[in-house]
Parts: sequence; structure tokens; C-alpha cells
Amino acid sequence: MLRHYFQIAWRNLLKRKFYSLINVTGLAIGMACCVLITLYIYHEKSYDQYHVKKDRLYRVTQVFGGAEKGASPSPKDYQVWGCAPLGPALQADFPEIEKVVQFMSPSSMLLQRGEKRFQQDNLLFMDSTAFDVFSWKMIYGDPKTALTSPYSIVLTKTVAQKLFKNENPVGQALRVDNQNNFIVTGVMEDVPPNSQFTFNGLISMTTMRKFRAEIFDWWGYVDFYTYLLLKENTSIQSLQAKKTDFLKRHNTDKKYTIAFEKMTDAYLHSEASRQPGPTGNLLNIYLFTCIAIFIMLIACINFMNLSTARSLERAKEVGVRKVLGVLPSRLMWQFLFESILLTLAAAFIALVLVRPGITLIEKLSGKEMAYANFFSPLTFVYVAGFAIVVGLLAGIYPAWFLSGFRPIAVLKGKFNPSGESISLRKVLVVFQFTLSIALIAGTIIVYTQLKFLDRHELGFQDDQMLILDFEGDGKVQQNIETVKRAIAGEPGVISVASSRAVPGEFLPNAYTQIQAPGGQMSGLGPLIYEIDFDFIPTYHISLVAGRNYSRSFLTDSAQSMVINEAAAKLYGYSNPADAVGKKFDQWGRKGTIIGVVKDFNFRSLHLPVEPLTLRYGYPDNLNRISVAIKGDNIPATLAKLRRTWDKVAPQRPFLYHFLDESFNAQYSADQHFGQLFTFFSCLTICIACLGLLGLSTFMAQQRVKEIGIRKVLGSSVSGIVLLLSKDFIKLVLIAIVIAIPLCTWAMNKWLQDFAYRISIGPLVFLEAGIICVGIAFATIAWQSVKAALVNPVRSLRNE
Repeated sequence: MLRHYFQIAWRNLLKRKFYSLINVTGLAIGMACCVLITLYIYHEKSYDQYHVKKDRLYRVTQVFGGAEKGASPSPKDYQVWGCAPLGPALQADFPEIEKVVQFMSPSSMLLQRGEKRFQQDNLLFMDSTAFDVFSWKMIYGDPKTALTSPYSIVLTKTVAQKLFKNENPVGQALRVDNQNNFIVTGVMEDVPPNSQFTFNGLISMTTMRKFRAEIFDWWGYVDFYTYLLLKENTSIQSLQAKKTDFLKRHNTDKKYTIAFEKMTDAYLHSEASRQPGPTGNLLNIYLFTCIAIFIMLIACINFMNLSTARSLERAKEVGVRKVLGVLPSRLMWQFLFESILLTLAAAFIALVLVRPGITLIEKLSGKEMAYANFFSPLTFVYVAGFAIVVGLLAGIYPAWFLSGFRPIAVLKGKFNPSGESISLRKVLVVFQFTLSIALIAGTIIVYTQLKFLDRHELGFQDDQMLILDFEGDGKVQQNIETVKRAIAGEPGVISVASSRAVPGEFLPNAYTQIQAPGGQMSGLGPLIYEIDFDFIPTYHISLVAGRNYSRSFLTDSAQSMVINEAAAKLYGYSNPADAVGKKFDQWGRKGTIIGVVKDFNFRSLHLPVEPLTLRYGYPDNLNRISVAIKGDNIPATLAKLRRTWDKVAPQRPFLYHFLDESFNAQYSADQHFGQLFTFFSCLTICIACLGLLGLSTFMAQQRVKEIGIRKVLGSSVSGIVLLLSKDFIKLVLIAIVIAIPLCTWAMNKWLQDFAYRISIGPLVFLEAGIICVGIAFATIAWQSVKAALVNPVRSLRNE
């Protein structure tokens, strides 16, 4: 019986090559998209799942007075970045904790071995317990002792190969920042791509204790991440229950509190700020899941539409089989077998498409996919099972519909498709184009938002701003004014400033007391920039009250502070001018506020402008030199600056980047999302158009004699094209109306992640509608014109 089914199915596929090609192509693209989206979601959900002890791993999040007065802190008030004393205190007070590991914010250091030297970023000061807690594989060295001694460094495989090629470097010395010799105590495998940790090397925390021992006792110094490994058969709830007593014993600040967060939730489910690495977006996962479902629905709808539309062609076959005694159930199974055969063929093609598709998805997403375990025999079983299920779902209605024909009516030639089947086809066309229009509109909204971010006025100059990275080099810091003057002397340079950080970079919080309107000192934790006299004018940051730092005032470097409007509001001053002259106390420095700058977007536009203090920075706190340059001959200016730098700072390589590029890098995840969204949206629309092409071709064939008669009676080609197209265009217009509220709701959810965002107006849907109508008309018109140009003698000669 199966052999018989297969022969009939194969003959039908070959007999109707065009329709078979459309069905197989649509299903194959749909399945390939589903597999690729599944792989992307699998990768996103796999972050930090590689740790063997992941079920017992937690991290501590902390609040430093971020909540509203009298209110409990919300999840967004917490930050992962915290203080050093917390870790040892937790270890001592909670017997449920097996290990505590802490590490600091990433550092960038100059590594040198002989003549080889380069600036290496993402180096972490890490506790010696790291390899007991996290599942990082050591290639050389002992993981138990690698991070115990001061001046020990563990390199990742990639960094080790740059310095030592393939030799074992354990025991070798590295010169770091032209100051200290570090001993390489280990080489580890590179951190997996699906990890929040993105470091290139680990330095023993005992090294930092040699540099700054005092910070390990300060509850107010924030630069540490704290992770916990619970003992087996213990629960985090027991720590939660004792948290209040713990805080009373160790910290008198009533605004300070902590929470515990499961490490495997960190990438997708955490709302805390100051993350140690990249984070994902759960809404994006939901959106791509919906797109995968939409794609398969549209592919299945195409199959159902074409199968029911072709009912006339197979009506006599069904009638003859029924007269010969074939049961309706057998006919149903025959048609279902044909459907499953098509979907299995599509599944095979889909798997062929997936491998190059992965390379494309990696490029569009900017991520290295962790898919090694994805392609296994079990995966092929799943795909085959999925294909069979799709074949059953897509073929069940056409099979039932075809097997239900009445043989007498069919064989007499009186059979016509019922109004019910025609109505169903129309509903399905409306449904698939509703999804297509929603995706087109969504794509327009995504790119309009990205363009808005690119063109939004930030409140400071970011173009033609060159940033020189010297990462706290002592000699550059000691001679910072000399270095600045040498750079400023070049003809292509407009102005020069120095600072601890530049817009778009990581900023610390600083506990700051400022005199409130009532006269009392109010202590909060705004962000802090450490800058020099030239920073504000170089960046063209506007003052709204008071004045900038000036060399004319001797006290400005020690007893003055500039804040932004948001900071003035934070301390109770709705009028910025009222904050000028008020007292402050910050990090051991006391004085008065001399100016208030206009709020500027020094961080991503995902975030509102936060309270900021711009503190005069002493040379030993500076890391960056900002150079505003002319745009007429940038390569020549860079060459001159390189020569000047080699003269004034020969110990430090000339490292630079442009501020607009580094600032816009904050939106790389959004740009990659836009590329992925557009890619899958285009494929969805292509699949929908394939179905529309097949359906319009069939309808044109069914009306070939009508077209011939109309041409004989004088109808024009354009009139016939319009006749054949108008029914489909009506359906597309109905789909536009349905798609508007659906898309508006979904994209407003996506836009909520931006503090600065566009509003969704009717123009978006007008554009999407015009595009969709144009695509639909072009798809239908090709077959309509082809049918209209046929000689009427050929179509009427059998009458």
C-alpha cells in the first residue's frame, strides 16, 4: 500500500512541477528559518549553562540608596557592582556558603615580553577560588594555586599565543604597564562565547591587595562583583531569611541592601544594572519565537491554499477511485502521505540550507553560535518528526476536503469548489498577509528607531573627537599638561582635554553630600566624571548656571565642583541656578558647587540622563586624552599625532579610537537585532508571496476561457490584469487594517527598552501597506499579464 501511495505521490509531484516547487521551496525556507531561529534562541538561553555547579551558583546584587524615599527597592534599583567587604562577611556568617569568589571591573594593561608588547583589555583581578566555582578549563598550570600569589596572571589561550606562540609559558615573566613583573601561572581555554564573562586574563586578587589594601575594608567603595557557591542540599531561601540581621551587623547605612540572583538567570532575566558582561533581551526571544511560528503558519497556509485550490484537477481522480470502491479514509491517508512526502523533502532541503544559514546568522547577530551539540543524530530525528507533524497539520484539511467529493457530481462534470473552501482560502490569505504587513511595519519601526538614536542630539560634540588611551600610565599622568600642549601644537588639532573616562564608558558612583534647599547635607550616590579644566569647553557642553573650572581660580582644583541638571534635581533644586554656591563633600574633598551643565547623554539612549558630578581630576586619576581635530585631512593629522606621541610617551603605544564609533557601539545589539528581524521578515514575506504566486497562477488557469471571451469582446490587457488582481488586493487591504493594532502593541513593547524613542504614527502603516500592496500586485500581475496576453483562439478552441 505504501509503495502504491508513493508511486501516485511521485507522479503527482512530477505532473505539477510548478506547484510542487512552490510548496517544497516555501516549506524548506520556512523549516530552515525555524531551525535557525531555534538555534539562535538555544544559544541565547545557553548563557552560563556550561558551569558544572550552575544550580548552586548565585551572585549578590546591591542597592546603595537607589530607591525612592520610604519605598522598597525595585529590581531595577539593584546593581551587580558592589563592595569588597561583602564577600568575606557572607562567607563568615552563612554556613550554607561553600565558596565565595569576587572579581573587579575589567582593566586594560600593557603586556610586554621582550620586543612584543600590546595593550590588552578585559583583564580581571580575581579571587583564587575562581576555578573551584566556575568551570573554566586550564591548559597549563594548577588551577588550585594559579591565583594565590601576588603578581600572578593566568592568560587565555588566545592571549598566550600572541605572546608565547604554542609553548608552555608557566613560570615566564611579563612586564605589565612598564612597572611590574608578573609571573604567568596558568593558561586556560578561551571563555565560551555563550558566557557573561568576556575576560582575556585573570590576575590574582592578592596583587590588588598589594596595590590598594585599604579598599578591601571599605563598604562604601564600589568596584567588586560577588558570586556564591552554595553547599549541596542548601537553599538560597535560608540566606534570604537571615539577610536583615546580616545587614544590621555589618552596615549601618539603612539605604544599603542586598539580594541574591541565580547565575543562570543573569543573562536574560536580570534587571540589575552594572552587569559584568553582555545581557540578552527576553522580549527579543519572544519576538523571534513568534516569527518562527508565523513563518511555519504561512508555509502551511500556502500548502493548504494550493491543495484546496487544485481540487478541480483531482476531483475526477477522487470520483473514479470512489466508484472503484476506495474508502474515504484510504483516500485521506493517500493525500496525507503526499503531504508528508513533500514536507520530508522540504526538511532535507532545509537541513542543507541551515549550515550556510548559521554563518549568515552569526554575521547578522554579531555572535559566535554555540551549536556544536546541536547537530546530532537526535536533531535529525527531531527535524524529521517536526516535518511529519507539519505534513499532517498542513495536509489534514486538504485531505479531508478532497476525500469528501461526491463521485456522481464529479464524474458528471457538475462539481465546483464550495463557497466554504473559497472563503477559507480568503481567510488564510488575509491571515498570512496580516503577519507579513505587521513584520514590514515592525522592520520600518526598528530602523526608524535606530536612525533616531544615530541622529539624536547628545548634548556634546562626538564627531571628529579622537580619544587617546593611555590607561593610567604613570609617566603620561605626571606630564599630562606637557603631553597636552605637544598634541595641541599640531596644526590639525582644535583643542585637547584629559579625563578619567569619556562618554559611553563605564562610570563609578560616588557617595556625595550636597547641601539641600533646607540647609542640611543630603548624601546620595550620583555618577562621577573626573575631568580637567579643558573638558567641558572641548566637548562643547553647555552651562545653564554658574561657570566652568578655570585656571584663574586657585581653589577650583581642590574646592569646587560642577554638576548636571539631573544632579541638581536629585538634591532638590528645580532651578539649577539655586544649586550654585551650595556646599559639597565628596571622597574627602569639600567645597562649593560653581556650575551646572545642561543634561547631556553621556550614556546609552536606552537610559535617561542620570545625576552626574563633574569633579576636577588630579593627574594620577586620568586615563584618556580627548583631541578635537579638524576633518579636512584626518590621516595626516593622525600621522603627526603618532610622531608627537612617540616623542612625549615612547613607553606607551599610540592607541586611539574615535568617540562617535565607540559611543555608537552601545547600540550594536540593537543594530544586530534589526538585521535579524529584517532578514526573517523578508523571508516571511517571500514565503507569503510564493503562496500568492501559486494561487494567482492557478486562478488564472481556471479563468483562461473567461479571459479569452473577454478579449474577444474587446477587453484590454490592463482591464484583465485588474480583474484578476482586485480580489487579492482587497484581501491585502483587509490584512492592513487587522495588522495595525497587532504591530502597534508588539513594537510599543520593544520600544519600552529605550528612554528616548520614536512614537508610532499612521505613516509607518501607510508605508508598510504601500510596500505590501506593491509586492502583492507585482506577484499577481506577472501571472495576470501572462494570462491576458495569451491568444484567445488557443483558450477557446476546445469550446
